[in-house]
Amino acid sequence: MAGSVNASPTFALQPSAEQVALQSNYITNFDFLNQYLPDTYEKEFERYGNRTIASFLRMVGAEMPSNSDLIKWAEQGRLHTKYVNCASDGDAAADTATITVSDTLSPGTGSIAIRVGQTVVISDNAGAGENKAIVTAVDTTAGTFAVAYYEAAGQVGANSLTRTVFIYGSEFQKGTAGMGGSLESDDNIFDNSPIIIKDKYAVSGSDMAQIGWVEVTTENGATGYLWYLKSEHETRLRFDDYLETAMIEAVPAAAGSGVAAIAAGVASGVGNKGSEGVFYVVNNRGNVYNGGNPAVLAEWDTIIGRLDKQGAIEENVVFVDRDFGFDIDDMLAAQNSYGAGGTSYGLFDNDKDMALNLGFTGFRRGYDFYKSDWKYLNDPTMRGGLPTGAGSGRINGLLVPAGSTSVYDQILGKNAKRPFLHVRYRASETEDRRYKTWITGSAGGASNSSLDAMEVHFLSERAVCTLGANNFFIFEE
Repeated sequence: MAGSVNASPTFALQPSAEQVALQSNYITNFDFLNQYLPDTYEKEFERYGNRTIASFLRMVGAEMPSNSDLIKWAEQGRLHTKYVNCASDGDAAADTATITVSDTLSPGTGSIAIRVGQTVVISDNAGAGENKAIVTAVDTTAGTFAVAYYEAAGQVGANSLTRTVFIYGSEFQKGTAGMGGSLESDDNIFDNSPIIIKDKYAVSGSDMAQIGWVEVTTENGATGYLWYLKSEHETRLRFDDYLETAMIEAVPAAAGSGVAAIAAGVASGVGNKGSEGVFYVVNNRGNVYNGGNPAVLAEWDTIIGRLDKQGAIEENVVFVDRDFGFDIDDMLAAQNSYGAGGTSYGLFDNDKDMALNLGFTGFRRGYDFYKSDWKYLNDPTMRGGLPTGAGSGRINGLLVPAGSTSVYDQILGKNAKRPFLHVRYRASETEDRRYKTWITGSAGGASNSSLDAMEVHFLSERAVCTLGANNFFIFEE
């Protein structure tokens, strides 16, 4: 009989942080007439373990300074020419034809990158067959070129078929002039803008003088009997997490949006123009797998087939939520002849004292795929608590190419090696905005204002650069 996890009691999502000092944060019972004292555990119990979720960008990227409000870089375009939406005016078996290209033409020129004398493959998109032909004339403005077929049988298929054309070489007669015209490299220019991220913690001077009876602790090792120490350190931990999640989730302000109106002059002090986070970029310029997790090799083969058509990066890391990780483990276990019987998932000794390893760290099929759990996708206070199901938009994983790539940095004015995923923060010789923190007030060592409190301010200005987004995969419901 199959069991299930009861819905109640459930996990708590009640925030423990408050904007004001409530009685739940401080002792209010000072009744000394009660002769009985409770036994207390002095130290807080860390019932949720490590609550921070930042680690992803530290694992796959790097941080480097930038001096501008705009970060621009150029990525290589394709080396060879191919058009996939072409029409022929020739009838079946015709010796010659004029091909009209309906694809998006070269940016800035509006012309086709085909020249007289080049040899081409012309293939019917429906699979009726293909021809080899030589280009005899080109009208770059009209986006057409004339061809003569090499085959005696002439053109394959009627003129109503949509065709794909790509160049494979050229052929000229003896004693003739060289190739007419030349081609210029066509780079893809991308940019992103940094956003300013802020946070603050404040505590009054009086509350700083109040000692507590519980020893507080945080994930970064801060301990003490003063409650404000815990709150200040947790504010710092939250800010650290937001530095990462903002780079993952950020989106640019769309034209006509409320944020765009703010940037146009509404003096609220919040919001500007947004930024292009990792999820946004991969959804728009990368690869998207939806309809459930790839759970069998045939489904992974479709992913590999797409990677073949992109940069073909040899090593990739797949950051997954718990269910996706289990799907990969089960898929790999099924490849073992003993997997179905539960005997072994790998090459184990099957010692009776051995803890059976039912998981995998990666696999190779065409490329190397390394699997890593991503806490951000599992945490119920972040993406782990979002609805599931088709159309929900839930993100189950992200495939990130490993290593670095060479790009032309338009700010530096030279080629540079950059990780596929990295953060640029604002900095100069006099101002470093990677991670700023400062104290104001007249308490806690601060003496720069008349405010009877200590305010700890946090600020960073940064943007994430997703280079070669065509090599990334995002896995959605």
